[in-house]
Amino acid sequence: MSGIVLSASVRQNLLSLQSTADLLATTQNRLSTGKSVNSALDNPTNFFTAQSLDNRASDINNLLDGIANGVQVLQAANTGLTSLQKLIDSAKSIANQALQTTVGYSTKSNVSTTISGATSADLRGTTSFASATAASNVLYDGAAGGATAASGATTLGAAQASAVSTGTSYAADGSTALTGAITLLGTTTSSALATAPADGDTLTVNGKTITFRAGTAPAQSAVPTGSGVSGHLVTDGNGNTTVYLGTSSAPLATVSDVLTAIDLASGVKTSTITAGAATIGAASAASPSTAAAGVVTLKSSTGADLSVTGNADFLHELGLTTATGGGNATVSAARATSSSSLGSLLQDGSTLNVDGHIITFKNAPVPGSSNAPAVPSGFGVSGNVLTDGNGNSTVYLQTGSISDVLKAIDFATGVQTFALNGSGGGTLATAVGQAPSTINSSGQLKLSTGVNADLSITGTGNSLAVLGLAGNTGTATAFTAARTSGIGGIAGKTLTFTSFNGGTAVNVTFGDGTNGTVKTLDQLNNALQANNLSATIDANGRLTITASNDYASSTIGSTVAGGAIGGTLTSALTFSTASTPVQDAVAQTARANLVSQYNNILNQIDTTSQDSSFNGVNLLNGDQLKLVFDETGKSSLNITGVTYNSKGLGLAALTVGVDFIDNAASNRVLTNLNSASSTLRSEASALGSNLSVVQIRQDFNKNLINVLQTGSSNLTLADTNVEAANSQALSTRQSIAVSALSLANTSQQSVLQLLR
Repeated sequence: MSGIVLSASVRQNLLSLQSTADLLATTQNRLSTGKSVNSALDNPTNFFTAQSLDNRASDINNLLDGIANGVQVLQAANTGLTSLQKLIDSAKSIANQALQTTVGYSTKSNVSTTISGATSADLRGTTSFASATAASNVLYDGAAGGATAASGATTLGAAQASAVSTGTSYAADGSTALTGAITLLGTTTSSALATAPADGDTLTVNGKTITFRAGTAPAQSAVPTGSGVSGHLVTDGNGNTTVYLGTSSAPLATVSDVLTAIDLASGVKTSTITAGAATIGAASAASPSTAAAGVVTLKSSTGADLSVTGNADFLHELGLTTATGGGNATVSAARATSSSSLGSLLQDGSTLNVDGHIITFKNAPVPGSSNAPAVPSGFGVSGNVLTDGNGNSTVYLQTGSISDVLKAIDFATGVQTFALNGSGGGTLATAVGQAPSTINSSGQLKLSTGVNADLSITGTGNSLAVLGLAGNTGTATAFTAARTSGIGGIAGKTLTFTSFNGGTAVNVTFGDGTNGTVKTLDQLNNALQANNLSATIDANGRLTITASNDYASSTIGSTVAGGAIGGTLTSALTFSTASTPVQDAVAQTARANLVSQYNNILNQIDTTSQDSSFNGVNLLNGDQLKLVFDETGKSSLNITGVTYNSKGLGLAALTVGVDFIDNAASNRVLTNLNSASSTLRSEASALGSNLSVVQIRQDFNKNLINVLQTGSSNLTLADTNVEAANSQALSTRQSIAVSALSLANTSQQSVLQLLR
């Protein structure tokens, strides 16, 4: 081959064609690989730089899997923390149920003492009460001018009033003057009324009822229980009477019978009933109603005005009214006051309520007096007052006086006493240290309040106004006056309690409530509250100091709980020995059930903590997590796990009969739960922070890999547009070179032809 000699042009064209082929091969290689640098021969610097960048990107990419696993480990731990927090909240709910459950003790530990006279408004009590004096308005008698002061002897009643027929009244014949013997019915016109009441007609006398009935009065054995028969009358002893008319052919009731019935109703006469028989007599110093010589005179009693309402024709027949007809008419007679009676007269049936005791004013003679009923069993009479010996009395208006009213009031307040002797009498006495109520020379009642209670008087009827107890306007509905109370029995005494269950020791001095002293129950409770104690007082002055609900299981003064009592008050009063609390079985059972529920929650906390793992790593069970972020291992994050089972959170299983037994025990559990909750929140925050760091580094590494790979590509990647153009140009050059070589060969062939 070396002997072949190529022409210069052929050689040149051949070399050009070889160069073009090499360039074309290079270009096609770049187009096929996409890189302009495919080996160190292409560009050593770029090749090795790009290789270094790719290697680093690969190393970092290999770390992403570990980082991703680390993220899931943190997510698992965070999920566990969330579940643990919910379980802690459930445990809190159980503890709060314990607080809201009935206190586990039916009786809490307490000490007590009795302070005489103590009330919630004044704990100091009293050594005594003094009877105060309360004054009424001025009372006047009925003397002319109405300005003469009444006295104790001034009577409650007044002189009898009369209702007299306006003219001469006659029997049915019109000529026989009316007398008491005239019958109401009858065929003989000279001995009967012309207009007689019919069967069922009534008269109303001072609120009492007189009923007319045909026929004869029943026998003693046939009258209603409590009533009695007298002649043609049957009366109930209270002023209600039935008058039996007989018949026209056999008349019975007379005008005198009607007048007797009216007098029984008005209080002029009285009836004593024994075994169905009524004995009727005149009230003391009372004149009965009469009918003589055609004149009918109705008399009121001294204790009430007279008011008679009935058939107008019948009352007209008696000459008592000018009204006629079948309707009703009223005849009245008002008593006149005098210097011996009150200027304003008490109404029959009025009452006074004095400190809860009832005083009734009654128009009747005093029981046990002449012609009056006997004293009822269980009662006694003192003057004109009938009393039950317990402060309830009746004052009789017919002969009663202001002194009798004052006596009845004193019976009610306890200023005076009346010890019954069982036979209608008794022993009158003034209570020790008391002064009976009086009326002064000015006519004012001076009422002693007594020491049993503050004075309180209300009334019905006109009693308050007549007795000057209705205030300045005369319209007040009550009269009151306070007793004078003595100095507190424990004033200046000090009560102390040492610290009870960690509370603030108490040092209380009783006084008027100023300068730090304690007077009221509220003030005492304010002082005791900080020492987990409370106080109550009952109506008898018994002061009781009790452990609060929070420490219902503790015993006051015990070695464990503290709260020992002392101070100068203990030398003045004797406190009871502190009682031990008494368990409520039902409440304790409920609390024991809550303990069981709570312990179940703790078990769930333990299992949840153990299950919060990922790929074998549990940050809630003491494991550690190390994450490497770069290829050198210099950039890393170490996360130390925690042990968050129940013990790790500071929570211990509860014991029945020890935990939840009172509010303090429940609050201790709540305190631990709140601490555990805070611990979980703190750890959740730390995990969240670490998770954020890991996720940021994860994103950083992903972006860094992209940067490295982009840099590597920038060093080695080919520009396909340029390489394509180069390939096209080289193809064209190759074609031209081939053509040139062909031309060179053609020239040599021409020479060969010449040689031929």
